[in-house]
Amino acid sequence: MKILTCNSNRPLAEAISTYLNLPMTKASVRRFSDMEVFVEIEENVRGEDVFVIQSTSYPANDNLMELLVTLDALKRSSTRRATAVIPYYGYARQDRKSAPRTPISAKLVANMITVAGADRVLTLDLHAGQIQGFFDIPTDNLFAAPVFVKDIKDRYNGEDLVIVSPDVGGVVRARAIARRLDADLAIIDKRRERAGVSEVMNIIGDVKGRRCILVDDIVDSAGTLCNAAEALIEAGASAVSAYATHGVLSGGAVARVVSSPLETLVITDSILATEAVRVSRNVRQLTIAPLIGEAIQRINEARSVSSLFD
Repeated sequence: MKILTCNSNRPLAEAISTYLNLPMTKASVRRFSDMEVFVEIEENVRGEDVFVIQSTSYPANDNLMELLVTLDALKRSSTRRATAVIPYYGYARQDRKSAPRTPISAKLVANMITVAGADRVLTLDLHAGQIQGFFDIPTDNLFAAPVFVKDIKDRYNGEDLVIVSPDVGGVVRARAIARRLDADLAIIDKRRERAGVSEVMNIIGDVKGRRCILVDDIVDSAGTLCNAAEALIEAGASAVSAYATHGVLSGGAVARVVSSPLETLVITDSILATEAVRVSRNVRQLTIAPLIGEAIQRINEARSVSSLFD
């Protein structure tokens, strides 16, 4: 088995390498003067089981292209199997036609990864589970839930907890964590009565006097989470924290979180932390390196990956 990384999240790749006690394969991923991507694998990989670690986060197109070119380089180097390890799968929010004449970009990216030479995909908390079906190759979708559950138990053990889904679409994810914690579930129902009128947030469930923990897969602008936190505090919640797998946190998202009622926002290191995240007083990261490292080990040894979450 060999693992190598492109440029999107080298610290995570190094942490996975340390977990597996396996040195990273030497590879050069660089640019020509016109920003074309050039990849050179500097070790023999013929007949090897190779795992390429690359999140397709900002800059999404550059990082996606690095992954595609690396997969092509591996295919032409006669690897036995190439697995694309994509902790954050960019374009996942474009998983259906949301309006007439719009693309399903998540499917397009799946096609590109397959054609580039991937034999298998390993990813984390896909925005929509059905994206696994966009691939015609084996696809493992890991869940950050065990990492979150352990952290919540360590920090809030004994408190009266309510797990909150910030929208109706995230209920399944929130319910899974609530079940592991033996906690109650609440749901925020958002609706806009008419154009130009702000959203009305109705809270389904009892949150008064209780610690609320919002659970989501992606936090981008952080508007939804911050608005949800305000609604929960207004409804009488004693404190509000949030857990999100992928901290995209674009634009002024971190500043928005800092000035919000959120006590803490916890994200994973699926995306490389920006300077704003690193210095923020109420945003912290949990590592998913052991989770992904264990999954890689099990795939290499043809053992069950799903049993990680039993």
